[in-house]
Amino acid sequence: MVDLSQYLPILIFLAIALGLSAAFVFLPMGVSRLTGTHNPDANKLSEYECGFPAFEDSRSQFDVRFYLVAILFIIFDLEAAFLFPWAVSLEFTGWAGWITMMIFLFELIIGFAYAWKVGALEWE
Repeated sequence: MVDLSQYLPILIFLAIALGLSAAFVFLPMGVSRLTGTHNPDANKLSEYECGFPAFEDSRSQFDVRFYLVAILFIIFDLEAAFLFPWAVSLEFTGWAGWITMMIFLFELIIGFAYAWKVGALEWE
């Protein structure tokens, strides 16, 4: 027979986390309805991030260059995230770590040159 009592602290932790997250989401909504501060009108429900109302269907397709720029950003952001730990641990990894990072950077440079060549970074 398997003793599942070892998992009890994890289940308690998950129950507390679920209860707190639900309280942080639903408690403010309930309090605002009870106190009368829930008063939506056209100005509160208007678009505030972009500054103007949507002029097309929200399900319209984006230009593929938008996704390409986003992917390039993620790739080079990850590169920056890898460079710091590599630089800190370089004395422990030695020449093998240095050569591996140079290969990684060379591959990124090739990808960047290709993206530049095909015009992925040009925005119209």
